[in-house]
Amino acid sequence: MANATTADFRNGMVIRYNNDLWTITEFHHVSPGNWRAFVRTRLKNLKNGRVIEQRFRAGEEVDEVRVEHQNWQFLYIDGDDYVFMNTETFDQQPIMKEMLGDSIKFLKEQDIVEMLVDGDNIIAVQLPNFLELTVESAEPGVRGDTANNVTKPATLESGAVVNVPLFVNPGDRVRIDTRTGQYVERVK
Repeated sequence: MANATTADFRNGMVIRYNNDLWTITEFHHVSPGNWRAFVRTRLKNLKNGRVIEQRFRAGEEVDEVRVEHQNWQFLYIDGDDYVFMNTETFDQQPIMKEMLGDSIKFLKEQDIVEMLVDGDNIIAVQLPNFLELTVESAEPGVRGDTANNVTKPATLESGAVVNVPLFVNPGDRVRIDTRTGQYVERVK
């Protein structure tokens, strides 16, 4: 841990605030007239993903946590644990299901994820923003059903169910936004 001030804030910086680890997703320096300047931030909790807005006095010291970004490959599920392997050292590490969040339903074997590591402790797991998955099953689209934005449920190779447009068929590859869990586009 290192002491930093609000002047050192940057997007993606990890700080310790109220005994939890938070990443700064957004910040703005505000100097309102003849009041004291402050920094308005949006913080995301690395454990549960909760987002809060917090104000810091200009020049206030915070504890910056130095984290390393490492690529890990998902290997298999062992009970409630998901086993990952470091792609550089080939170390294997089980991660609890709760740590992975909602985007876990899009994870399939051999996928590469980014882990935030503090020393030997894994702090957070981040899936890529977009994943390409194959549609395993989907109802056939009805011809003539062309109202705006008509969708149907489709089951992906990872087991997740998402709403896709009527023209998507089993065997098609689709791009999914793991942050929102929504269909983005069909991949050629």
